[in-house]
Amino acid sequence: MKIFTNEAIKKIDRETIANEGITELELMERAASAVTYEIMSRWRTNKRIIIFAGPGNNGGDALAVARMLYEQGYHPEVFLFNIRSSHLSECCAANRERLLEMADIDFTEIIDNFNPPELGPNDVVIDGLFGSGLHSPLRGGYTSLVQYINNSEAFIVAIDMPSGLFCEWNEGIDRRNIIRADLTLTFGAKKLSFFFSENAECIGECVVLDIDLSPTAIAATPADFYLIEKEDVREKLQPLDPFINKYDNGTLYLVAGSYGMMGAAILAARGALRIGAGLVTVHGPATANTIMQTACPEALFESDSSDICTTNINIKRRYSVVALGPGMGTNDETIDAVDHFLKNYRKPCLLDADALNCIAARPMLLRSIPKGSIITPHSGEFDRLFQNSNERNITDEARLKRAINVSRNHNITVVLKGHYTMTVRPDGKVYINSSGNPGMATAGSGDVLTGIISGLISQGYSPDSSVWMGVFIHGHAGDLAATKQGEQSLIASDIVDNIGPAIVDIKLK
Repeated sequence: MKIFTNEAIKKIDRETIANEGITELELMERAASAVTYEIMSRWRTNKRIIIFAGPGNNGGDALAVARMLYEQGYHPEVFLFNIRSSHLSECCAANRERLLEMADIDFTEIIDNFNPPELGPNDVVIDGLFGSGLHSPLRGGYTSLVQYINNSEAFIVAIDMPSGLFCEWNEGIDRRNIIRADLTLTFGAKKLSFFFSENAECIGECVVLDIDLSPTAIAATPADFYLIEKEDVREKLQPLDPFINKYDNGTLYLVAGSYGMMGAAILAARGALRIGAGLVTVHGPATANTIMQTACPEALFESDSSDICTTNINIKRRYSVVALGPGMGTNDETIDAVDHFLKNYRKPCLLDADALNCIAARPMLLRSIPKGSIITPHSGEFDRLFQNSNERNITDEARLKRAINVSRNHNITVVLKGHYTMTVRPDGKVYINSSGNPGMATAGSGDVLTGIISGLISQGYSPDSSVWMGVFIHGHAGDLAATKQGEQSLIASDIVDNIGPAIVDIKLK
């Protein structure tokens, strides 16, 4: 699913109006009707509902919602802000006139001074102040109003966007001046800013409302951001050739594990095998041979000259894909081995976990990462690699912006792991994952992901597709595991055990 910018959404709105021969006001009626239905499904007519409407089209939505609620037996209290410096949009003005035709409607138009209504924890506030039509941060009296609403303890419903929050980038915005909604009813699709953790407290629960925007316009409008869903992965998964052999399914060379951390190597190897890799060879410390052969007998094992860590990465055969990192450790000999590997191996590879931490210890190695490679850092690993030492509390938004630059400048794919794992490609395209759950924030989960992505590449899927497909399958396996174990009790092995069921479920229509 495409995630559009605010400007692209406006374009789609205009084309929907033109293609269907409707007016802007009629499209607003669709949106208001969807919002009204959602409110009616949650609260009865005796619920106190206070609606704050701004002078633009978001305010027009709010006024239309007020009218529809009134027609259904509700008694909303409506406040329209039409202060002297404002100018009502045509649709807002039209909905104002329609609302005034209602007998006994509780309507107040704010032109000068405003005495706010008393709000309490039993009330519902509907925020229709600015939505996605905002062009600059809130200022003046609106900031006081937003803070008053936020401090009221009322249940806050935002129409389309919490007022004060922009659809894409919000760096430097004073978050005290953004509505903190408990429920956001957005139109068409989630906005990019909804996927950043720092905005979660402003969005609350998010419900996407379908207002029948033109499918033709949506298909024709380009986007740089995409939300990956089950259907996207289903379309890419290929059936197995009945005459295939293990070599056709590809070979993976996995450098992983060290003394005390062989579990990471086992999880990555099992993840690759479960996703369908034909042959997995694990390179690790010599003393780990028995551990690997016992815990993962399906994988081959290649011993390092060291008993406790990796000290040499000399690839003697041709492999479909090479992956480094899970549980390798970061002692000096391992860093030297990674250094030597990156300066001599020129094919794309996958770098995860301690491979990235080894690079962070010698930042100049960033320049040696082969073009077309994939790195899969969580936020801490990413920040160690790319954050300036004087930066504090970096946001998800800032991290994504930096990842886009890193991906383009180094010609590598960056997988930013998190609640919404984001795959950033050198061409600027970003794929946001929709699967997964908080229970997957557990030791070894990322190692499983390394195995899944590597295993898909080994089978001939393109590296670009393998990453976002792998991320979704990993998350979906975690979701299936959570239905059995619960999020609290989820461990990485549960994810591995549910890779097969996840693929079966994805293939079902």
